[in-house]
Amino acid sequence: MVSATALSPDRDQPISPPAAGSAAGSIRPSVRLPAWLEVAKPRLIPLLLATTLGGMALSAGPPPSPGTVMATLTGGALAAAAAGVLNCLWEEELDGRMQRTSRRALPSGRLARRQAFALAVLLTLAATSLLVLVVNPLAASLSLLGLCSYVLLYTALLKPRTPQNIVIGGVAGAIPPLVGAAAVSGVLGWSAWWLFALVMVWTPPHFWSLALLLREDYRSVGIPMLPVVHGVPLTVREIQRYSWVTAGLSLLGAMALPAGGLLYALLAIPFNARLLQLSGRLADDPHDNRRARDLFRWSILYLFGLCLLLLLARLPQAQELGLSLLTSNWPPLPAGIAA
Repeated sequence: MVSATALSPDRDQPISPPAAGSAAGSIRPSVRLPAWLEVAKPRLIPLLLATTLGGMALSAGPPPSPGTVMATLTGGALAAAAAGVLNCLWEEELDGRMQRTSRRALPSGRLARRQAFALAVLLTLAATSLLVLVVNPLAASLSLLGLCSYVLLYTALLKPRTPQNIVIGGVAGAIPPLVGAAAVSGVLGWSAWWLFALVMVWTPPHFWSLALLLREDYRSVGIPMLPVVHGVPLTVREIQRYSWVTAGLSLLGAMALPAGGLLYALLAIPFNARLLQLSGRLADDPHDNRRARDLFRWSILYLFGLCLLLLLARLPQAQELGLSLLTSNWPPLPAGIAA
């Protein structure tokens, strides 16, 4: 498993207080955490755990025991925290050059590098040991793969070099569903790979809507984010394109659920409608930062919501309702329409 910053890097600190109508606005409230907790980026972990639960919901066979669920989520949270600490270590110099991030624990000197490194090692060992001993080696290996791909593939290799960094590096943030599926069944079925792919295509519109707000920060330190390299209009077009792909792919989840698939698909429609509406509003006025912020915030609720629907669709009551919808005798179409 990997830190949620793979999905939306640099979200763990509030944006610097803006002037009226400025680009970023306040993404989250300003709360000063203890230095050791701040570098672990705890605010970013819940969404990863939600997709882990989504992967569990898609696994075939009986539901996992509460102990397996708790161990998987705890191990995933520890691994995500380790990834967050390693990200802070890698980007300490970069963070120190941006006003928005210069008050973080490492560049401000509130936490020493050796302390942060020791914390990252302890978190990684704890996460891997817990998953190996209580869950299974496949889940532990995938979690470690996610951590390494985030720190090495995304943070170190792709982020400073290509505007497609989040498209390719998004693989790290898409691994938690695989961890969840592996924890339950010990194998990776196609449904787990479907959720992996969904998170992959969801990541660009989620992140780029934030990058629109922070583009001047990235420009100031030479990070080649898409709106910095190719401009706002192209970025917004890409956001809209990926939003349509995300909406279409999300509905394929109905095929991954044995009996509750139809119910999932019906309930997912409003989530997708809102996603497409907000991306369309942004396309109408690409330079409206409020619209970019609205899309960014909704994208978080969107993924939480779909994972919740996956869990609900596995409940016996939902499966019974889904079967009744499939087997109901629907009234025939009027003759003119049927013809």
